[in-house]
Amino acid sequence: MDVHGGRILLVTPADTGEFAASTLEKLDHPVTTCHGPSPGEPCPMLRDGDCPMFDEAHGIVFGLDLGRPEHRAILGEYEAHVRRSGREVPLRVVTATPATEELKELFADAIVWDHDPSVAELDGFAASVEAADR
Repeated sequence: MDVHGGRILLVTPADTGEFAASTLEKLDHPVTTCHGPSPGEPCPMLRDGDCPMFDEAHGIVFGLDLGRPEHRAILGEYEAHVRRSGREVPLRVVTATPATEELKELFADAIVWDHDPSVAELDGFAASVEAADR
């Protein structure tokens, strides 16, 4: 595959994310998938303040359970790191529940999808990653 787009970090439970990964790869973006921290292990972003997968990402699709405080903390760290770095890293949050105003305010730097993203939405996201890379 001739890859032109920047690397996308897909943060999703182990039993989901194949559709998004496959679609983004078809759009010429390499995808790194993280299934979140192992039970009993903190996320490197929370433990060390750094994550190699995050550092390589040009865009992030975050789909971990926002009902869990640790997952909200991980997403908050992603946003904080992006702001501090000055990099433009498009961020999308996929949640199974309707996006509340509280959620949208909590993660103001992200676009919240309260449904599984469609091909068109993933294509638009990929275009935003490409634009940020220019």
